[in-house]
Amino acid sequence: QVQLQESGPGLVKPSQTLSLTCTVSGGSITTNYYYWSWIRQPPGKGLEWMGAIAYSGSTYYSPSLKSRTSISRDTSKNQFTLQLSSVTPEDTAVYYCARDLTGWGTEFDYWGQGTQVTVSS
Repeated sequence: QVQLQESGPGLVKPSQTLSLTCTVSGGSITTNYYYWSWIRQPPGKGLEWMGAIAYSGSTYYSPSLKSRTSISRDTSKNQFTLQLSSVTPEDTAVYYCARDLTGWGTEFDYWGQGTQVTVSS
């Protein structure tokens, strides 16, 4: 059973960089041919796929967030990390990590429980 757990600060100031880590257990993030995604849900809105890192280490990003998003990984810890720069209050959301079967945010089979991030001064 694959389990994912998000961690990181719950409050970030505007213009700063949001950084979240997803720790994976029950499976390796280097296993062919899985992808590992970040998804968010702003209050009152739907889910938004942000990007993914592949088993190979290749990264894929949503065009709307690409200029501000970076996803990396630490294979020794079986973790992958999201960095979102220049945040504004519009980046307030519940952030999820998930195992992605396509690499483009269209099909997920395991999710973390989500973590609330608020952008406020």
